[in-house]
Order: sequence, then C-alpha cells, then structure tokens
Amino acid sequence: MILSRYERMIARRYLLPGKGEAFIFLVASISLVAVMLGVAALVIVMSVMNGFRAELFDKIVGLNGHAVVQGVGNRLPDWREIVAQAQKTPGVTSALPLIEQPLAATYNGRAEAVLVRGMRVDDIRRNSTISNKVVMGSLHSITQGSGRIAIGSRLAESLGAQVGSEISLFSPQGQTTPFGTVPRIVSYTVGAIFEIGVYDYDKAYIIMPIEDAQTLLLMGDAAGMVELKTVNADKVGEILKPLADKIGGQAIIQDWRTMNAQLFEALAVERVAMFTVLSIIILVAVFNILSSLIMLVRAKTRDIAILRTMGATRGSMMRIFIVVGTTIGALGTVAGLVLGFIFLFYRQGVVNFVQLLTGQNLWDPSIRYLTELPSKTDPVEIVVIALMALVFSFLATLYPAWKAASTDPVQVLRYE
Repeated sequence: MILSRYERMIARRYLLPGKGEAFIFLVASISLVAVMLGVAALVIVMSVMNGFRAELFDKIVGLNGHAVVQGVGNRLPDWREIVAQAQKTPGVTSALPLIEQPLAATYNGRAEAVLVRGMRVDDIRRNSTISNKVVMGSLHSITQGSGRIAIGSRLAESLGAQVGSEISLFSPQGQTTPFGTVPRIVSYTVGAIFEIGVYDYDKAYIIMPIEDAQTLLLMGDAAGMVELKTVNADKVGEILKPLADKIGGQAIIQDWRTMNAQLFEALAVERVAMFTVLSIIILVAVFNILSSLIMLVRAKTRDIAILRTMGATRGSMMRIFIVVGTTIGALGTVAGLVLGFIFLFYRQGVVNFVQLLTGQNLWDPSIRYLTELPSKTDPVEIVVIALMALVFSFLATLYPAWKAASTDPVQVLRYE
C-alpha cells in the first residue's frame, strides 16, 4: 500500500502519543503486546511439539528402524535368507538381525524388568543412537563371549549399578526337569552405560552381542527379528511391499507407523488442537487493535472532518487508519517472533528456573518420554503464523478505517 507524504505524516502522528491521548496510546500498546504474546505462544508451542515428534521419531527409528520383520514365536531360523532378500529390495538401506526379549535383572537385591537386545557387535558400534550416547564405559569392551553388556542410564540408577558391576539376568528359557522348567540365571558385567534420551529405553534396554543373547535364550542360531531401514520413512509400506510378498508365509513386517500408531496419532491431533486454540489468542489480540482504532477514530473525528474539508479523500482516510492498525499488528508480530526464538533458545533454562521457583518437576522423563524439552522450528509454520497475524490485523482495521472515511465533515463541524 503506497501512501503519499502527508498520509505517512498523519499515520505516524496517530501512532505516537499526543497530548491528552495517553489512554488511546495505552490501548494500542496493549494490542501490540497481545499480538506479540499470541505469536510467541504459537511459535513456542508448535516448535516444541515439532521437536517432540522429531526427537521421538529419531530415537525410535534409531533403535527399531523403519520396520521389522518379525518371526513367528519371536524366532527367525532363516534370518540370513531374509536379510539377503531385504538387501536386494530397492529402497532398503540396511537389514540387521536382532533379538529382543523381556527378562528380569537383579543387582544388590534390586530387581527391574528389562528388555534384552542382542545385536551383532559391528552393528552395536555403528548405531549412532547408541554409540553417540555412551556416558560411561566403552562399547569396544562389549565383544562376543566377553560377558559384558551395555545398559541404559535410568536402569543403572534403578539398580544402583555402574561400569564393572555384575548384573544377573533371569531367563525363563531353562533346563527341563521332572519338576518343570528351571529358569536360567546368568551374570554379566556392565561394560558401558548409555543415555539415549527416551526414558522408556534408558530404563529398560540392555544391549549385548547377538551370539550371547542366543546362548542366554537357548535360541541356537536363530534371530528374533530383522530391523529394516529405507530411503523414505513415509513410504516404507510401498518400499517393503515386494519383500512382504516374498516372505508372507515365514514372517510379518511391521513398520514404525504400526508399532507406534497411537503415540504419533495422539501427537498429530494434539498439534492441530494446540494450533487452533492458540490462534484464538491472536484473534483476541486483533480485537484489541479493532477497539483501539475505533477509539482513535472517535477521538480524531474533528481532525478527520478538517482534513476532509482540506481535500483529503475517503481513500486517504482509509489508507491512514489501515496503515496505523496494520503497523501495530506488524510490530507485535515481529516482537512475538523475536520473543519466541529467544524463549526456544533458552527453553531448558526457563524450565529449570520455573522448576526451581515452584518446586515442581515440570518435565518428568517418565511421563514425557524425553529427558529434555525438545524444539524444532519449521520455517513454513513460522511464515504461516506471521501471515495469519498480519492478515487478522489488516482485517481488524477495515471497519474503523471505513468509519473514518465515512465521516461527514459538514455534520461534524456544525456540531463542533
């Protein structure tokens, strides 16, 4: 919108406080702050929710891949053939044999339910989700037959174990006697402690060489599943369809959407709901702009009438008040974006400060899954939020601007 020189001068004067107009300026300032807070709230919440989903996805896929080939009865005797078929499937980037079995672990009289995962030694070291998150010990100490394992940090805390501790694992797969099956109890040394960042994984996972897991569970040469990764997680179903047709009678394929459907659907619904609710905050802020402009028009009725008698057109009056209201909205939007980015940068410090102030644990990993407040800013969403605030601000100016343009100078000056 192009303004003439005098229109810019008048708009600038209406934006600044004049004598006896402090109240109007206060209302306009409140409108700006309201827009700022609304935009900041949207930016913060959407970025945190995006970060939450991205972090969960990265951690879950990092350990479980995009899909798994699950054997009947949790056994895949011919896993080598399945790995070979998967590697030949277009779009599959890796196929790794795994064993996963829930067991019980004890140390110093403490017992915890655990999930034992057997992986090939090279796969353990190449898995960045594990290898980059070692907080104590070393994965290089975990080799076939060494009797060493890696455990999650939360599990270590629960058991009171550390590197070098001897942990006993109870396996129901034991020797058969006349009195029934006797569970096996095998002791392992903690060689490394990792912290992936997902509470449930850090609380339950025990990583060991696949050969040791086969011995512990009496599985012979069988694996439990084959983990698959593809070039595109969103098209995993299409990519793995040829493989599913080949192994249909031997095993089933479950992708990440099936295994974590409820979690990601809940996040998607919550994301839409939060965006809708927080958008109302911006709408309320825009109504503040509307009310401040209406007050400004009422206060400037005589000035508008004089301008009209001096030759100002209806279009000029509309442009002046549209610019005034849109400028308030634009300044509030920019301030909101800045505030939102500052909050996101210091988000963990803010959470820690509020926890210290209130004495409450606002980010309990056992409830929130992740150990820290995540964040991932989507540029498209930021643009949408900014445009939405600007459009709402513009629409709020139309009625006051129309009222100003409709002012009849003859009627106003007659009674003035």
